[in-house]
Amino acid sequence: MKKCRVGPETIRMLELGHPWVLADRYTKQWPSGEAGDLIALVDDKNQHLATALYDPKDRIVARILDRKKIQITVEWFEEKLLLAKQLRVHARLQETDAYRWLNSEGDGLPGVTIDRYGDYLMLQLYTSAWDVHLDRLTTAVRNVFQPMGVYRKLRPQETRALEAKRRSKEYSRVIAGTAAPVPLQVTENGLNYLVDLREGLNTGLFPDQRRNRQEFSERVAGKRVLNLFAFTGAFSVAAAAAGAQKVTSVDVSAKYLDIARENFSINRINPKRHEFVVNDVFTELAKMQGQQRCFDIILFDPPSFSTTSKSRFSTHGGTSKLVLACLPLLESGGLLVSSSNHQKVSMEDYLKELRRGALQSGDDLRTIFIGGQPEDFPCSVSFPEGRYLKFVISVKS
Repeated sequence: MKKCRVGPETIRMLELGHPWVLADRYTKQWPSGEAGDLIALVDDKNQHLATALYDPKDRIVARILDRKKIQITVEWFEEKLLLAKQLRVHARLQETDAYRWLNSEGDGLPGVTIDRYGDYLMLQLYTSAWDVHLDRLTTAVRNVFQPMGVYRKLRPQETRALEAKRRSKEYSRVIAGTAAPVPLQVTENGLNYLVDLREGLNTGLFPDQRRNRQEFSERVAGKRVLNLFAFTGAFSVAAAAAGAQKVTSVDVSAKYLDIARENFSINRINPKRHEFVVNDVFTELAKMQGQQRCFDIILFDPPSFSTTSKSRFSTHGGTSKLVLACLPLLESGGLLVSSSNHQKVSMEDYLKELRRGALQSGDDLRTIFIGGQPEDFPCSVSFPEGRYLKFVISVKS
């Protein structure tokens, strides 16, 4: 195992328990190596600090695996997976078979996530450094979870560019067991959703919003609900199933809204009693304002990136603009439900965006609930970057 000296700033971050080593002038002096090599991080006195996974071409040049000297074996992976499985006893997974088994840094395997979709698992790699260890990892996954099939998905950094080039079929492939049905029906909080594990960056359901969908659905009975950036309609289904008077789902993608209609139908909810609008969100909001439409609850959860120029969205600035466009359509005393998964925006900064939009509209927003990721997305207190999801419910007054 090659020894790689780190600087004082990295040593300080290691002492704080941070799992990453970022490229700097010290890492440029490291011995040459290949992605996936195990390296020993040492200080200026050559004392061992940690064992890390090397990725020389990445900004995160090393990911901490253990403070001790280790070797990556099937048994080592199994120990990590069993600890992650044990931690899920704290999650509320009744009537749910779509959730996260392994949450990367939060479960001690930085750069790896494992999501369950029914009897199938989606193994996502956020660094190619894990490729050389994939066979052992897959064996451990099958031993611990015994799925019918395992998919492997590479999550590259330049997701926007790759998705725009329609290279999504390169992302996901079956690496063990059998392929899942297309579409595959899964259950969350007693409701059914259709997912596709074959291709694309997303399967059609975001398990990290499970608890937030439950919180949201408890407030919608008898209400007129507007769901913006509706995607495949998971929040819309949750609202309709909980007794919302009418749910209006807006998304720029007709394909996604067709899936949303199917999600309504498989839950025995008549989609014809609700509304599905294919349009750019800001264009539709302006149109609705001209029509003097009003809603009791407005929800927006914009995508972290978009593949169409007119639906691109930026959390910085975009959120306040979105709030400003929504509030004229929201009844006094109504709920504005807002969410973002933008990792680089803190909750404090996100609330400032909401405040900016409210001030520009001349309205007051009073926050009554703040949520984030559910228990199957654990995050170390030493790794604030892992606490990415922001979910806020505010009252217009």
